[in-house]
Order: sequence, then C-alpha cells, then structure tokens
Amino acid sequence: MPLLQVRDFPDDIYEEITFEAHRQNRTIAQQTVILIKKGLGKELSNKERRRLAVERTFSRDIPQNAKIADYVQFVREDRDR
Repeated sequence: MPLLQVRDFPDDIYEEITFEAHRQNRTIAQQTVILIKKGLGKELSNKERRRLAVERTFSRDIPQNAKIADYVQFVREDRDR
C-alpha cells in the first residue's frame, strides 16, 4: 500500500481529524482515508450500501431442500421448558 506524507499540514485540521477518529473508534489513518474518499465522492452513502446489501442477500441461491426456521416454534419450545 502506498505511503502518503503531507508536509506543513494545518494543526487545526489535524486536531479535527484526530478528534473525529477517536470519536469514531478509528485510527487517524483510517479517518483520513474516509475523509479523502468522501472528498473525492468515492464513498457510498448509507442508502447505497443498504441497497447493495439487500441485492447481495436476495441474489444468493437458496437450495430447494433448505428448511426455513420456524421461530414461533422455537419460542414455544423455550417457554415450555
């Protein structure tokens, strides 16, 4: 992976990135990559990520003999114990 070094980076922007990284439980490097992706328009919106997740879920082939779990039956069995 390439290394990126930025000289004379403004202190106030660095502090904002550091604060946000800590708030999001990310490293400064991870937060910086996310911010650059957003700036370049490369990051997917939440709506787009959900749409892709749904498409992947429904595009999976389910075997014909697969049993669908009966959750109501599981709850009844648990309550009977």
